[in-house]
Amino acid sequence: MKHLNLPLKNKDELKSLHVADKVLLSGKLLVARDAAHERLCKDPKKIPIELANNFIYYMGPTPTPPGQVIGSAGPTTSHRMDKYTPTLLDLGLAGTIGKGKRSIEVVNSIIENGSVYFITVGGCGALLQDRIKANKILLYEDLGPEAVREIEVEKFPVYVAIDSFGKNIFDLEVEK
Repeated sequence: MKHLNLPLKNKDELKSLHVADKVLLSGKLLVARDAAHERLCKDPKKIPIELANNFIYYMGPTPTPPGQVIGSAGPTTSHRMDKYTPTLLDLGLAGTIGKGKRSIEVVNSIIENGSVYFITVGGCGALLQDRIKANKILLYEDLGPEAVREIEVEKFPVYVAIDSFGKNIFDLEVEK
């Protein structure tokens, strides 16, 4: 099991990660989904948050129960953000976290930018919720659960789905 502290000092830290590696993330993550991505990418030169060496987790939390930091926090399907991801990676984003396959354009952008794509297990939102220690809205509060957030995580479990060299977990042969 590998550990990464976020945000990264620099993206060179990602070169030691390989497809299917188990990683525990600790530190601060950005959270954004479809509607937030559309707004962020309307004018990429004026994005009002720091992307360099950060990760975006594709998640829209359920309402926060009393006494909790956040509601259920499972991943959403990543391919819905594929048309925006190369732009954000070109601006320094270290990578993304979600579930499911990515387009060839995203894979090529990951390679070009030395980034990674992590996946986490869908259906485990309550488990992942317990790994989130802080939660605040940064942008677009009017989007409700799709607002851009910053969350602080501790030992948040992910797997390398696409490494910085382009090796893709969805292309691996399954042993029979």
